[in-house]
Amino acid sequence: MISLRFLDLLVIGLYFAAMLVVGWLFSRRVKTTEGYFVGNRCYPGWVAGVSLFGAQISSITFVAYPADAFKTAWLRFLICLTLPVSVFIAARFLLPFFRRGNVTSLFEYLEARFGPKTRVYGASVFLLSQCIRISMIQYLVALLMHTLTGWSVPVCLLLGGAVTAYYTIVGGFEAVIWTDVVQSVILTAGGLLILATIIWKLPGGIGQFFSTATADGKFLFGEPGSDGRIHGIPWGFSLARKTVVMLLAVGVIQWLNDYVTNQEVVQRYCAAKSARDASRAMWICCWSCLPTWGYFMLVGTGLYVFYKVFPDASAAEMLAGSRKAEGIVPLFVVTQLGPGFTGLVVAAVLAAAMSSMSSAMNSISSVAITDLYKRHLVPGRPDAHYVRAAKIITLASSLIMIGGAWWLFRAETMTLQHLWTEFQSILAGGLLGLFLLGFLTTRVDGRAVGIGIACAVVFSSGMSLVALGFLPANWIQAIDARFDSYYTGIFGNLLTFAVGYIAALLFSPGSRDVSNLTLWTRKATAEE
Repeated sequence: MISLRFLDLLVIGLYFAAMLVVGWLFSRRVKTTEGYFVGNRCYPGWVAGVSLFGAQISSITFVAYPADAFKTAWLRFLICLTLPVSVFIAARFLLPFFRRGNVTSLFEYLEARFGPKTRVYGASVFLLSQCIRISMIQYLVALLMHTLTGWSVPVCLLLGGAVTAYYTIVGGFEAVIWTDVVQSVILTAGGLLILATIIWKLPGGIGQFFSTATADGKFLFGEPGSDGRIHGIPWGFSLARKTVVMLLAVGVIQWLNDYVTNQEVVQRYCAAKSARDASRAMWICCWSCLPTWGYFMLVGTGLYVFYKVFPDASAAEMLAGSRKAEGIVPLFVVTQLGPGFTGLVVAAVLAAAMSSMSSAMNSISSVAITDLYKRHLVPGRPDAHYVRAAKIITLASSLIMIGGAWWLFRAETMTLQHLWTEFQSILAGGLLGLFLLGFLTTRVDGRAVGIGIACAVVFSSGMSLVALGFLPANWIQAIDARFDSYYTGIFGNLLTFAVGYIAALLFSPGSRDVSNLTLWTRKATAEE
């Protein structure tokens, strides 16, 4: 059993204590839902941007990206490269729709454009996908803590989850956004320490790092073949296999989903004090995330080179697939870093995870309260009632997160980066296509959208059954041979858009005022 040294435990303990203190300090300022969900809309662009960066850089980045690069190559980094394209589209054309009318939830737009049923659908899909996402993040935190300390898995799950839940519940969005800023600094420092240690300990230094990795194809946009070597993927169009062009398309759709249909991202647009600050926050996040993702892929490549030069039985098992590759960062940390430095890296991974989990839990409560509870279930109550309800929902989401992480710990999966990419595709539910119908068309109404949604749900449900193995084996093999599940998100959104638009052409749309609800009917406001 590996045990942390006193200095490491002290560093981790100080980090946990700081997060608890932040939650306590901000708990005295949370009086209204406006403060609890959007921090009274007063943040400058740099604060919102760094907070958004902290929310995007989760333990999936800190642990799963290196694991993916260690076991395979840089294939899934192709998806990251399209982020600036999606940010440009969102900032230039779509941001104004979320800055109007003191919006708290992005799904308020769907009701204004298509009606209350569409808003309920969008909110429900978001809540489902976020619960799965935070379970994956918490799983990685528990994996690290279990590897480092030997503590039982339930204890590891409860420790990080309980502290995060506390400061998110009592401090609301203000606690979330300021802890995000602090956590972003910590996680960056921890990541730099790992790569510096790898290069310092290699006999040939940085030259050996790059020569060995290049010779073994570890920088390729490719996957391991039957011969065990990395082979680059082709460029062209294909539905049956991964190609460069198709993965770039997946990336554009994935990041547009994130910047248009993700409440925890849009919440920061709304919390910024002006449209210019909101746009600045998006670009700060973009130009911070892109090199950070690349850096953590580089860490994984460095770990591959390190354990090729200094063989280790556990690392060999992870490379072969008999053990989960997500254990490679914890293995290196506990065996190669000195006292205090191990604690710093553990705190960095916890920071990466907790910033994302707290943002997600706060966004879950904001959507559940604003779009479902307050709008349909219990309207007309005092604001204090909804703040209490939001805290209860945040607590419930933390329990779901811990339960989902326990299931993942017991499940057999591929690298988690691969699994998350598939989940993002399948769970999109056609949301981006739905929002684009609102932004880009004037004819489509709620009835036409409902038909598009129904088709997307059938398609995504079918692909979910395939991914989970709930269909007959010969059916799954036939589908996998013709269609790569990475493309589910692309076609789910295209299906929603195409079917909804065709339905609007076939059926006479109902009269509905779409002023300032589409790109063609929008008028500039003073802050634009």
